[in-house]
Amino acid sequence: MKYLDTEIREMVEEDLEQVMEIEHLCFKHPYKRGDFLHELYENEYATVLVIELSNSSLNLKQVCGFVDFWKTFDSGTICQIAIHPELQKMGLGSELLKEVIMECKVNRVRFLALEVRVSNTKAINFYKKHGFKEVVIKPQYYTDGEDAIYMVLEVKI
Repeated sequence: MKYLDTEIREMVEEDLEQVMEIEHLCFKHPYKRGDFLHELYENEYATVLVIELSNSSLNLKQVCGFVDFWKTFDSGTICQIAIHPELQKMGLGSELLKEVIMECKVNRVRFLALEVRVSNTKAINFYKKHGFKEVVIKPQYYTDGEDAIYMVLEVKI
């Protein structure tokens, strides 16, 4: 990866196909195209960022991950965060999450929350590594009946 640069930027509609591919690879019950369009154009609280790998000498650009989060007053919610499965464990998810936390600081968001499937130990460990704490189990949170862990990070402003 030393020949590739990363850029985190706001998602545009032209990124949708690449984001949808990642979405379908990473989630049991993926968002639909209309869900992303709603987040991009209609939800005033939503911010959707992508992380893109590029090589300027080869004129190569590829979206490899995204995060959808909401900012409301002094709290934020991560709705989804995903990195293409073939590019996980390379620090890209951490880069993306750090950008979200920085945006929270700038916007004076004091708490960042999320729900994660109890079976998703990889994600739970990722969030814990970044300072999220388990608060409560939400029984049968997901449509398939699986419980969720509600996790919160206190953002140091």
